[in-house]
Amino acid sequence: MRIDKDVANLVLFSLGAVVTTLGALLFTTINGPVFLSELRVGTGPGLEMLQALSDAGMAIFGLAVGAGLALGLAGVGAGLGMGTASAAALGAITEKPETFGKSILYVVFIEAVAIYGFVIAFLLLGYIPNLIP
Repeated sequence: MRIDKDVANLVLFSLGAVVTTLGALLFTTINGPVFLSELRVGTGPGLEMLQALSDAGMAIFGLAVGAGLALGLAGVGAGLGMGTASAAALGAITEKPETFGKSILYVVFIEAVAIYGFVIAFLLLGYIPNLIP
């Protein structure tokens, strides 16, 4: 059985979107996480730790996820751009060696995107100590 690459990519993307949406709906509502509001009526070991997770805990979680996304997406984007631009730059340099400076400059600009991702991630993580009660 042969699987079409485009159809497989679309199915996996759709499945990822559905799982992400369901996860966001599970952990966020207007009054806080759904699982915490239902656990408050019962008792058990570790319940105090779950109840201690308040709005500050969800804010820390959001900052951590945002930092991870900033770093991950910037790294993936820079990696993809670096691969294509470096291949093109090496091809141009082999044909005309005097284009070395311009070609390397374009590759350096792409690397700056990854550095911006690091900076944004560290800025977001820098807000976490202010939220700890």
